[in-house]
Order: sequence, then C-alpha cells, then structure tokens
Amino acid sequence: MKINDIIREKRLAKGLTQEQIANYLGVSTPAVNKWERGVSQTKGY
Repeated sequence: MKINDIIREKRLAKGLTQEQIANYLGVSTPAVNKWERGVSQTKGY
C-alpha cells in the first residue's frame, strides 16, 4: 500500500476532513490533498 493510500485511509477512519488534518499539522489543505493524490514530492537534498 502506498503512503498516499494510507494517509487517506487513516483520515477517513477517524472521520476527519482534509482541512482538519491540515490545521492540525499546520499545513495548507491543498498540501494534504496533494499527499492523498500522491503528487507531492519532496526535494532530494
């Protein structure tokens, strides 16, 4: 299972919205959306 699937599965199991997760983590809602879609990439420093 890919990390984006795990993030989405765990969020839904808790009954939380992407906005709630974003607020808790201190990131933007679009960031959480990108994580769940698997399109967010980190820089390879």
